Amino acid sequence: MKVSCGPYAAGQPYDSDEASLIRTARRDFAKAIKLPSAYVARASALASTSYDAWTRARPANDFATMLPFLEKAVDLSREYAGFFAPYQHVADPLIDAAEEGMTTASVRSLFAGLRSELIPIVCAIADQPVPGDGCLHGSFSEPKQLEFSLSVVKQFGYDTDRGRLDKTHHPFCAKFSAGDVRITTRVDEKHFGDALFSTMHEAGHALYEQGVAAALAGTPLGSGTSAGVHESQSRLWENVVGRGRAFWEHYYPVLRNTFPDQFRQIGFETFYRAINRVQRSLIRTDADEVTYNLHIMMRFDLEVELLEGHLRIKDLPEAWRARMRADLGLASADDRDGCLQDVHWYGGTGTVGGGFQSYTIGNILSAQFYAAAVKALPNIPLEIAKGEFATLHGWLREQLYQHGRKFQSSEVVMRATGGPMSTTPYLAYLRAKYGELYRLELAP
Repeated sequence: MKVSCGPYAAGQPYDSDEASLIRTARRDFAKAIKLPSAYVARASALASTSYDAWTRARPANDFATMLPFLEKAVDLSREYAGFFAPYQHVADPLIDAAEEGMTTASVRSLFAGLRSELIPIVCAIADQPVPGDGCLHGSFSEPKQLEFSLSVVKQFGYDTDRGRLDKTHHPFCAKFSAGDVRITTRVDEKHFGDALFSTMHEAGHALYEQGVAAALAGTPLGSGTSAGVHESQSRLWENVVGRGRAFWEHYYPVLRNTFPDQFRQIGFETFYRAINRVQRSLIRTDADEVTYNLHIMMRFDLEVELLEGHLRIKDLPEAWRARMRADLGLASADDRDGCLQDVHWYGGTGTVGGGFQSYTIGNILSAQFYAAAVKALPNIPLEIAKGEFATLHGWLREQLYQHGRKFQSSEVVMRATGGPMSTTPYLAYLRAKYGELYRLELAP
């Protein structure tokens, strides 16, 4: 006998665990059954073989090897979209998989407005002398870097009784269960910052997962709500807090005591400007807060053109260089630091499209969540300047973390901030911070 949970769910409050579980499980199931098992197997196999080829092709600057893999990935992406027809745009089902409810049109609109505001800011800053970052280069003991980094994120609220910090080549956060949320970081003993900021970033993801209500553990609700909202937490703790002036007013003396030979003669402003240095770069993962989103928008636009068939895959390297020149005024001489630099198109799900926009959505929401927290609890900046984060962490846990996947990202943003996702807090954050750093009037 077929039993429907619909009537029961309809009788429960919308925000109850029961109604949310039924609503989310039904949505997940409806999506999952649209994908034939044969398709999933083919996509998985392509992702594996493509990634393996990419690990050799990128160092060898060999785009030709990856071209057939990318062709298959684009074909699989279009096939994926077909399972969710009808749609307005071929990229819509791929975007929806990462950011439920968002479409190509909504992302394009969001990005167009942000890009028009970012370009003048980038140009104004680029006309200024680039701050030196020599103080970040030297000899920095790995054990001391790891100890310092771990002490910071524990102060943020990362619970090491339910997690741990380890070293890896590419940092990540892994959740094995509600009681086991681990983070990794990378360490460069000749450069300060990689370990700390990577640890902060991954701790942001981990704080979210550790903050999900215990009652939701083991259910479809027991994790973060979307890629963009998840990224907002890594960016909030890494950048808004971790690269902020208030944070370092407390932690720079601690850092000096940790590395006295390296920082004894380095003034606060010199260090602060170094860790927030803005400089056009070829590599997305090396980009600063101001230029980073231009890298993301370019990738989003290129993958949409690939899916539409308006950009031939063989023409991708030159299209990449042209867009880099247009947006950032520089272009790589090879594909290694061009269209081969990101693994996203050569591994993962075996598809192209639907993922990159989440990074910029995360940046936008990081400032929006933080602004809402400070509006509700104005002492947060003062507490951060004392090395205290419990108030901020508590607000995020209450407004965001505890709910897991009970609500879609748009609902989470509205409930926590009182309005829909908006670039206004993010642009205000960038103008205030970098206007001060570069002594510029970055007015709207």
